[in-house]
Amino acid sequence: MVPRYARPAMTAIWDAEARYRIWFEIEAHATDKLGELGVVPKSAGKALWDWWATNPAIDVTAIDAIEAVTKHDVIAFLTWVAEQVGEEARFMHQGMTSSDVLDTTLSVQLARASDLLLKDLDALLAALKRRAFEHKLTPTIGRSHGIHAEPTTFGLKLAQAYAEFARCRARLVAARAEIATCAISGAVGTFANIDPAVEEYVAEKMGLAVEPVSTQVIPRDRHAMYFATLAVIASSIERLATEVRHLQRTEVLEAEEYFSPGQKGSSAMPHKRNPILTENLTGLARMVRSAAVPAFENVALWHERDISHSSVERFIGPDATITLDFALVRLTGVIDKLLVYPERMRKNLDRMGGLVHSQRVLLALTQAGISREDAYRLVQRNAMKVWESDGALSLLDLLKADPEVSARISGEDLEAKFGLDYHFAQVERVFGRVFGRET
Repeated sequence: MVPRYARPAMTAIWDAEARYRIWFEIEAHATDKLGELGVVPKSAGKALWDWWATNPAIDVTAIDAIEAVTKHDVIAFLTWVAEQVGEEARFMHQGMTSSDVLDTTLSVQLARASDLLLKDLDALLAALKRRAFEHKLTPTIGRSHGIHAEPTTFGLKLAQAYAEFARCRARLVAARAEIATCAISGAVGTFANIDPAVEEYVAEKMGLAVEPVSTQVIPRDRHAMYFATLAVIASSIERLATEVRHLQRTEVLEAEEYFSPGQKGSSAMPHKRNPILTENLTGLARMVRSAAVPAFENVALWHERDISHSSVERFIGPDATITLDFALVRLTGVIDKLLVYPERMRKNLDRMGGLVHSQRVLLALTQAGISREDAYRLVQRNAMKVWESDGALSLLDLLKADPEVSARISGEDLEAKFGLDYHFAQVERVFGRVFGRET
């Protein structure tokens, strides 16, 4: 985790003290249920909670010192708690394994991280929706292969991003449900030394579902799916960030990141206004995606368990969620303050002498009785003249002067093929698909 790209609320989920607090809750809830089942005295659970109520601080340094000797983090924690609570603490961890505590804790942390990420997505969706409606009918050029294609609207670009991130949100909701499971099943997951009722009780208290079959560990296909989902969200962030970066290029300059008073773009060139936020988002997306492959590789553990996944998850759990949280909030800020230049969009749209209307003429010629092949030839030979003139010539003028074209389509009808309204006739319908009836 790099503090530069971390926000306090998400970082707090992965703090050592926060992790130990979850460990304690799992152990105390399990001890409560064991007491109810008559396996341990009911006073054992009460002793744990009584101490917890009056001693909320956890001495991370002391636990680390014990672990330096035991070389085992859970044992170090249990030893420290026993030193604080006293005799009744010996009933903690009855029939449990370290994985019961560690895996269930990771589920809690990832579920809580998901809740923050979902809030981030909601804020991003709200920003995209607002800007999409603001520019619903703002004409701009659509590009394929980076080349001018046909007119679209800037609002449609943002509506597409809204729909994409809405899918991301739905995927994260599903991934959260899949990862939020509890395993308190003991050695190799047989419940030989602990009643399944303990698992059910702890799951309910911690807001988790029961893992149907845990082999001492929660199956890592769940985690693979979770981190894959984060990777997809990161890729969507990069797609939108890349769009902004392209639009901010000097030759394009249809939109750009907000440049605040006093901001500097370059240490050498005072004129520079660089897309530093979206470039940063591109890099952050790569880091989040880097968690996916090791998560996939964690699925194939040996037999009922090994710990080859453990070191990986100590990295990717905090790093991926903290980085994605930061990236989503940053992207929301970019969209919210994005500077949009409709005049430049229109200038770029008109730059190539009307070439962007070539398909309408092609279709009109076919409807006038010319074969598609011949219609394509007629339009293309005129379009290439405009292309080679770098837009100095007018496609409409050339078509009017072409006898093979004018024999089929009048000048007035040709002019009608060069209007923008035709291209935007279905914008309202697309917005209705994305945003519902409110459009």
